[in-house]
Amino acid sequence: MQQTGILVLNQSTLPAGAVDSSHTAIGKICEFARSTSQLDLHREPGRQLASLVQSIFELEAAAVFDADLDKVSWTGEWGTNPEDEIRNTYFFEKSSQDNETGLIHRVLRMGNLPVGALLMRGELSIETSDAIACIAAITFDRYHSFANVSRTESARQTEQLRTTVLDSLAHAYKTPLTAIRAASTGLSEIGHLDPEQSELVALIAEQAETLTELTSRLLQTARLDDHHLTVQMQPVAVAALIEDAIASLHEHLAGFSIDVIIERENFSLNCDRALVTEVLVQYLENAGKYATAGSAITVRAAEDAGKVVLSVHNFGPVIPRPDRERIFDRYYRCAASATQVSGTGIGLSVARSAAQAHGGDVWVTSDPNKGTTFFMSLPIVDPEGERA
Repeated sequence: MQQTGILVLNQSTLPAGAVDSSHTAIGKICEFARSTSQLDLHREPGRQLASLVQSIFELEAAAVFDADLDKVSWTGEWGTNPEDEIRNTYFFEKSSQDNETGLIHRVLRMGNLPVGALLMRGELSIETSDAIACIAAITFDRYHSFANVSRTESARQTEQLRTTVLDSLAHAYKTPLTAIRAASTGLSEIGHLDPEQSELVALIAEQAETLTELTSRLLQTARLDDHHLTVQMQPVAVAALIEDAIASLHEHLAGFSIDVIIERENFSLNCDRALVTEVLVQYLENAGKYATAGSAITVRAAEDAGKVVLSVHNFGPVIPRPDRERIFDRYYRCAASATQVSGTGIGLSVARSAAQAHGGDVWVTSDPNKGTTFFMSLPIVDPEGERA
């Protein structure tokens, strides 16, 4: 029998001598339904359900299998462990009722989907057994829905805490980093350093610059994760955004030829200039890390379906398909490149958050013949500042 969320017992279909017992059964079913509706959903329902079934219906024993948790709970005297038997009830989807042994097997279903099993020992009618199974299945569904919501909220709070910590650390690092950079610059200006000392000072300056860049990205990440973030929107020419990004990476891209293709004049975006520039910088920086030495890197701006699509293309190692789905997740790095090229796994997650804050999106394609291209789509603004 397929359980649903509705139970109907028609008294007229029962034998005359069974009317009094049917009243008792209906009363117990109603009590069971009320009791399950008041269960503590912060606790796993299996043992609670088994106890309620045994006590309310005056059974010798009851066992419940929760398929989602892969857990069996039971109460009463079974003699032998009922775990194998109740699991078989679920896996073979066989509901049965044996009057000689008093064993009652029921598969718990939500619609056509098995979600668990119920094993009881005692005297019950088929209708009552079916009703108990129906209510138990609904209770499982309620519990797992509640658990999913709780896990989602817990994950949100954990991520919010992580963001707060990152923001605090990034701000805390700014002051000592500024002092380190000032000291290394001062040592260089004083002069009279031998070659080894000059090399050490240069290394300090280089690594301090790297840490400064990292803290800036952490602050950018925290800003984008702030639910109260206000994006500073203004009309900006696409050509100016691309120029800003390329200029900021002049040394990093020195070994490559940079081709810029803007398919329409007067392309404009209504955007936060700093955020969108940061996305382009991230794309170009990645291209500079992974592109074949001396090859061309192409930055393109095109119009497609009412949006400006900005892209950065290069030839280099192919990004495996599974990694393309996760490469914009925070802290994720492709296994093939994680040990070969330095990085934090933060930049591309910032790119996605920045694009989505503007109502746009990001994605990547990668092919051994066509190369790798990172894309960002954003709404178009015409030269007068109106959205197209």
